[in-house]
Amino acid sequence: MPLYEHVYLARQDLSAQQVEDLTTQLSGVVGQMGGKITKNEYWGLKSLTYRIRKNRKAHMTLLNVDAPPAALNEIERQERLSEDVLRYLTIRVEAHEDGPSAMMRKSDRDRDDRGGRGRRGGDDVDGVDGGGSGSSGGEE
Repeated sequence: MPLYEHVYLARQDLSAQQVEDLTTQLSGVVGQMGGKITKNEYWGLKSLTYRIRKNRKAHMTLLNVDAPPAALNEIERQERLSEDVLRYLTIRVEAHEDGPSAMMRKSDRDRDDRGGRGRRGGDDVDGVDGGGSGSSGGEE
């Protein structure tokens, strides 16, 4: 069966439990049509770049799906009918990622970067720029 990554955005005024119930409902549809959800990641309530239907934030959820195309068509049809779903995106992939998705790894990377603000570039060791172009800090 084909593999898909499916992300949907739910309204900000829903509780996390309601979003989980919606995910369970979508997983049930996939199960009934002969597929399975291999990974379910709740990314949390995130700020949106622009408003979508008067919402400035949205609950984001990723589903890794192993199902026939008809199951994805049914999920998308139900999301179009639901007032709780703001947007959705389904992408067909060759293989699912092992471990956490990029959104989950991003929070781990941010925690590691907080201590060393000067080490963002490639050759920037000890605050000295190896190329000789420009100053490396506030020293002039």
